[in-house]
Amino acid sequence: MARDARELDGAWARHQRHAFPSPSPDLAPYVERYWVATWDYAEPYRQLIVPYPSVHLTFQDGAATLQGPVSGHQVRVLEGRGGVFGVAFRPGAFRPFLGAPVSTIADRRFDAAEVFPGPLPDPVDVEPVEEFLRAHLPEPDPRAARAAEVVALIAATPAISRVDALARETGLSVRELQRLFAEHVGLGPKRVIRRYRLREATGRMAAGTPPDWAALAADLGYADQAHFTRDFRKLFGETPAWYARRF
Repeated sequence: MARDARELDGAWARHQRHAFPSPSPDLAPYVERYWVATWDYAEPYRQLIVPYPSVHLTFQDGAATLQGPVSGHQVRVLEGRGGVFGVAFRPGAFRPFLGAPVSTIADRRFDAAEVFPGPLPDPVDVEPVEEFLRAHLPEPDPRAARAAEVVALIAATPAISRVDALARETGLSVRELQRLFAEHVGLGPKRVIRRYRLREATGRMAAGTPPDWAALAADLGYADQAHFTRDFRKLFGETPAWYARRF
């Protein structure tokens, strides 16, 4: 199948610009980062997106939208000139804003007014967005903070490749982890672990050296290359070798 040349060998960087401002200290317990994307495409471009297990609040064209944690990949069509400002909430930290289990909004995209009523920030930039968020800050929730800590542990510990290993590291039972993740993260611990381990695979691809796929699979805790390829394709929508051509 023919591929869009604009997605190969880093060509997308000629059409897109990205920035990732950090949140102010008082919002850092809730916000992992902000992200700003702009693009310019003469012809429509299919953008592959594989998010981390975060809730995202986006501001675009005078509207605000919430995207719950996504279990797989997404494709967004970019065309013409455009831009978006996004808020990536820390995985595990959105439950106090939502007032309901985060699993109820998994794979959902909906009007942000359902959670954040009132006027939107204008113009959209870091400072007005932070004032907007401060106006909606919830009461601290120790369970949400704990969930965020557990996800941060997964992200920082490549050796954690199974839920039972996470249980040992945290002192929580597998069932307790499942309940914590359903309530505060929105995706199960197994899926979240897999997402962060596969991040390491894409990081090695981006480094520019063709990976030894069998060795990489073993490093990520897979029994064999076939299991790694299956999981990668399920999440990213394409095989590791096909995806690697993007870099």
